Amino acid sequence: MKPLTTLSLKTLSSDVIRQQFRMASTSKAKTGILMLNMGGPRNSGEVNQFLNNLFADRDIIKLPFQSKLGPFIAKRRTPSIIEKYNEIGGGSPIAKWTELQGKLMCQELDKVCPETAPHKSYVAFRYANPSTESALQAIEEDGVSHVVAFSQYPQYSCTTTGSSMNAIYRYYQQNYPLKPPGPRGTDGVTWSVIDRWPTHPLLVKTFADNIRKELLNFPENVRNKVVLLFSAHSVPQYVMNRGDPYPAEVGATVQLVMQELGWSNPYRVTWQSKVGPLPWLEPGTEQTIKVLVKRGQKNLMLVPIAFVNDHIETLHELDIEYADELGKEVGAERIGRCAAPNDDPTFIACITDIVANHLKTGEKVKPQMLMTCPMCTEQTCKHAKMWFAKATGSLNPV
Repeated sequence: MKPLTTLSLKTLSSDVIRQQFRMASTSKAKTGILMLNMGGPRNSGEVNQFLNNLFADRDIIKLPFQSKLGPFIAKRRTPSIIEKYNEIGGGSPIAKWTELQGKLMCQELDKVCPETAPHKSYVAFRYANPSTESALQAIEEDGVSHVVAFSQYPQYSCTTTGSSMNAIYRYYQQNYPLKPPGPRGTDGVTWSVIDRWPTHPLLVKTFADNIRKELLNFPENVRNKVVLLFSAHSVPQYVMNRGDPYPAEVGATVQLVMQELGWSNPYRVTWQSKVGPLPWLEPGTEQTIKVLVKRGQKNLMLVPIAFVNDHIETLHELDIEYADELGKEVGAERIGRCAAPNDDPTFIACITDIVANHLKTGEKVKPQMLMTCPMCTEQTCKHAKMWFAKATGSLNPV
């Protein structure tokens, strides 16, 4: 595969990205790549709705009297979250990055997979615009023949990828309850799913290369002593108790990255972005930084191992709250942060390779996607997996 051209987001406004994206998609798309992610508010005016959507989703967090308490929490948190977004430029860049990643990926897919071209990516955010529902409407309007539901979370969790899959299921149940999905349908649209990719060699290489680059910013005499903190978004412990595979898949990515690095540095997996008083995955990234520095390990690197692009969790939580403010508070010598994949050519090659192999092999959906967690009692999850089993023409879920 030829090297991909890297476009700088600093010189490419969102309007230009959208204009180029539309120009590149004037011909009818044959294959639609639905890029599933959490999303983020593009400006301060979208923060409250983003938080309302987030705290209404029982897949990610369960609250008592959720329809009342969720909006209450969202309203209380809105001013402080707006302030944080203002500190990183006024809004989340996740939409810009996802649009750009999808555009670059589809350019390459048109070259390496001419039999399924033209390809077009559709950004489908769970809690922000463009929403999953608007992306599905656009796919219908464009007359796409085959849809690939492509999770942008490398490691699967019911709270992230699972929530997006449930949203797709609910959209079709609410709008087309009597319409059989997939091969049994009458519209000729087929579906397939890429639900996880934690061990892809180019994902591993992207993070390993970015870690090596960031290590060069530390003094040479401490470089091999820098503690690598692989920081992933935490999830409630009760989700793990159901048998969610997320921590195991994060660990798989981390192990391969360290192997690629030749086990050059000490490391740990930590968890960030906890919300509310309930137990979540630990140890927390913030608490780990405090303890390590107190023990004399004052050179640390934060690695956003579960994020494929920059957003508030990297630009504010890791960069400002932890690397800068907490670092000064506890007396760290240096806390660096490994770059997120964004439009790194190796990462664009990674997602291109994932989709290209998926299309060329005719893969529909992995059996793991169709299996519910051992202790799961959520009927929506079960019904969604049944819908995808039918939509992809696969066996019934377990």
